[in-house]
Amino acid sequence: MQLFTPNHVKLLNSCYPPTSALLTAGPDYSPNSHELSRLTYYACVFKLSNCISKIQLFNRFSSNNPGKLAKIGSELEKRLKLECRKAKSGNTRSRAALLISLSILRSLATECRRDIALLSPSLISSVDCTLTSIPADLEVVARAASVFTAWTTYTNGHLIGADSYMTKDYLSILGRFASLSSCNSQDQETQNRTRLIGLAALTAALNSEALYNDIGHFGSQVSTIIRPIMVILFETSITVLDDQAAAVKDAPSSPYLAEFRTQPALERRAASIHVHVDGDKGPSMTDVSDASLHALFSLLSHANGAQLGYIMQSAFDNLDTLQGWRRFDHCCWYAQKTAEWAQYQYRYVVPTWLVERLLAHQDITESTTVQETLTAMVTSVFSSPTPFINLSSSDILSNLLTLLLRRISSNPEDSALPSLVECISSLGCHVYYSDQIQDLAGELINRLLVIEVQGVLVRDKSSFLPSRSSAIRYLLESLLGLIRAANSNESNDLLEEHKRSSGLEPAKRYRTSIERSTDERPSRRTKVSPDIWQDTLSLLCDADALVRKKCSEALIYYITQEMPKYGETGDVNSTMPSWRVGETSLRHVQSTFPNVGDAGSKFLNAVNAYLYILATSPTLSGPSVASPSPEPAQSSSKDHTSITVVGPAESEEHYDLGESAENVSPPQSNNRRSSGSQNGPRARKESLVLRLLQKTPAHYTTATKASEEDYANLLKILTTLHIQLPIHALLTGVPMLLALNSASQTNDIDFDLLQRIVTIKTVIAHALLAIGRVWKLTDLVLLAEQAIKSLSSLPQKNSSAEFHSNPYDLGIDLDDALTLIASCRTIQDAFGLDQEGLLRRLTTKWTPELALKDCKLFEKSSGYEATFRGDGVSPLLKISPALMHIENISLQSLARSTRGLGVTDLREALEGRSSMSNPALVRPPSVSTLDHASSYMGGDGNALRLTRTRSRSRAKKRSTPNGAGEVRDVLTRLGISKQNSNLLKATFPVRQKG
Repeated sequence: MQLFTPNHVKLLNSCYPPTSALLTAGPDYSPNSHELSRLTYYACVFKLSNCISKIQLFNRFSSNNPGKLAKIGSELEKRLKLECRKAKSGNTRSRAALLISLSILRSLATECRRDIALLSPSLISSVDCTLTSIPADLEVVARAASVFTAWTTYTNGHLIGADSYMTKDYLSILGRFASLSSCNSQDQETQNRTRLIGLAALTAALNSEALYNDIGHFGSQVSTIIRPIMVILFETSITVLDDQAAAVKDAPSSPYLAEFRTQPALERRAASIHVHVDGDKGPSMTDVSDASLHALFSLLSHANGAQLGYIMQSAFDNLDTLQGWRRFDHCCWYAQKTAEWAQYQYRYVVPTWLVERLLAHQDITESTTVQETLTAMVTSVFSSPTPFINLSSSDILSNLLTLLLRRISSNPEDSALPSLVECISSLGCHVYYSDQIQDLAGELINRLLVIEVQGVLVRDKSSFLPSRSSAIRYLLESLLGLIRAANSNESNDLLEEHKRSSGLEPAKRYRTSIERSTDERPSRRTKVSPDIWQDTLSLLCDADALVRKKCSEALIYYITQEMPKYGETGDVNSTMPSWRVGETSLRHVQSTFPNVGDAGSKFLNAVNAYLYILATSPTLSGPSVASPSPEPAQSSSKDHTSITVVGPAESEEHYDLGESAENVSPPQSNNRRSSGSQNGPRARKESLVLRLLQKTPAHYTTATKASEEDYANLLKILTTLHIQLPIHALLTGVPMLLALNSASQTNDIDFDLLQRIVTIKTVIAHALLAIGRVWKLTDLVLLAEQAIKSLSSLPQKNSSAEFHSNPYDLGIDLDDALTLIASCRTIQDAFGLDQEGLLRRLTTKWTPELALKDCKLFEKSSGYEATFRGDGVSPLLKISPALMHIENISLQSLARSTRGLGVTDLREALEGRSSMSNPALVRPPSVSTLDHASSYMGGDGNALRLTRTRSRSRAKKRSTPNGAGEVRDVLTRLGISKQNSNLLKATFPVRQKG
């Protein structure tokens, strides 16, 4: 019968030892080496007589008759399946033959790597049958894993997805090895060995082209592979994981894995997997966790953006199955390492998927473990030192704010709200472009504006005010956290720079110097502009006491740590000496109201106006809630009643200050965009503020709503202003203090009103005490301290002592205080005025209406209103397509610019944006601004126009460029040249010279 036996069968039979010697072939259970060489040679080369030389022999590998390889594979597959069935029944001879067959199969895969595709179906089917039949025999499993590893090393993966039967067997193999990788056993050593064998096979699959060739099957493969990895990692302590993860990048698990994607497939070497010899020290859990970390690192470091999305989805699915969301610390650690080990350009996928999964649970009314863990994972990713690119921080902020407000509308006291605030704040840990924090802060403040005037849409009318209060407070806390995170990150960067510059100095010394000089060097990011923060000031007069308190805290932090302090001490961008403000602003800007003319002074005017309203007004602001509508716009369920939230603008008429502060008139505007938005949140807020102004009395009354805590916060704000902005605060704050003192002159005084007057006089005395200490006015300090002492000695409300003092004589003598301030030489030099002129400026009439009018709160055509708050498009962005033919790499930042259009803006648009985002790098304007008044000056702009005096030495006027007409035509078509009556605003009016 052997005469009719095929040649390949004969060669295969000769590789096995005699049947009687099978049991003695151990412990190696290897085929006959000489016969195995003949078999592999036969499989690779056919018709040797046709080969002339060794070179031709090598070139004819697998090309003469590659079908022989497929025949040998089919024969081996039949033998393996038969031997598996017998070995499963306990036949030891069949087990020995099975081990030898697996060795033969591995040798064929290694030697015939060029035509591995011909052997692949039989090989994969044989390995799957072996793992299914004998999963508990570690020696057999290790031999099968070696065969699988050889195949993954040399395959190109083209058959995955193309051959359905092979694909099914391949996925089954991955599932078998995944089960082995996460198996549990009473014997710890056996468990560790089994897991290591499974992880070795899975790691080989992770480094194979079979995983990455077909994106359609990538998800199913990753879902199977990543499960045991997460099981092992979640069973290991965080301390051990941190120690091992630090060395993963520099220490590959084997020399073979290091060759992945660095060597051609034909030059790679397949790893061989063996079981530990009995008697040797078995592997520990540390070895298992180290192997799983290397597998995870290999997977993440080779995945692109789409593949990383499948990895994140698989991780979520496995966490659901394993109930791993309860492992809070491990989930955060896993999210951090996933972002860190992913390729740099694809790291943004990690937080994006985390936020999307978090939004999937936004309709759940009660806080769950999944939501809390996901929120912590997002926070840990953004708070880690891992940098990101291509990350849309604005979109993530918008999604998180939506989730925050949805949670508040469901439950204002939700326990998950603080963690969401922390998550939003973590967006400030990394600054990727100079305007990022300012853009994010602007978006947060816009949400605050809407919530302030409209509230939160709720199902139950009784929860409207608590939901509104909670929303505003948490948004303010998010705003503060965002800026705190940015400042902290900037300080840490400075500390790292100091450490790198000199490793000899102790870190403590540098930390001290950094904390001292944080405000003494230019920031790498754009500070949040006062024009943006100004929208939060009306919350100082909110009807909710908790909102007023949180707004005061936020304002104090902003003034102390964030607000740009141009012209003040500590301003590194100021060209003026210390304690000197720009003289050009004071000598050329002539206004009926005392201001320096820059954004900071306007901001302080608004602060003082709202503080005055808070101290004197009998009513405070807040939205109104209408009763449930009989005809709701939206369908309501049987369990809940639909209600309509009505803001102030819907319930009361709009008013505008117009040109006169005393006469109110309806707003009139020729701008269709502004007239179309009259019913929007900004119009409602203007109506709200105007109602506050109308209801603010000229004198104190017992109906004033401010509490003792409000007066304490008011004093903290005033003190902070005078410490942080002594020049601006003096000019804008002293007239307000005089107005506060004048409001106490009333005839109808009872004991309660008298107590309130004493409180306000105490605030005035403390504010003047702060001025005296800042400017080192010893006489003023003594005068204020005496007044505070006398006020504190007055009887309290519950005291039985009678009160005989005249309220007009209480407190500090403001005439003496003003004289001391105006006679100070330092203050005179700072403002460039003599004593008489300074006294005249400090005693200028002050009212909250004039203050708010000066800060352009109601100016419909202001540059800021017409751009950022109008159509959302900056004039810079409008003129860019017409005038700039270059790629704008900061388009996102430019589109969100919050500054009005000015001469400097036009110059930078024509010459390149330069470093507009960083105030320290802005060059002096190439176009003189002497002939241009501020676009913020309403009414008659010519009255404040700065004109040159005639001079004989005046240079000849420069000729107009040829392209000036084109530029003018472009600006005219865009509607930019007419919106401000041809008065272009300079970028920094205070600091520019003529």
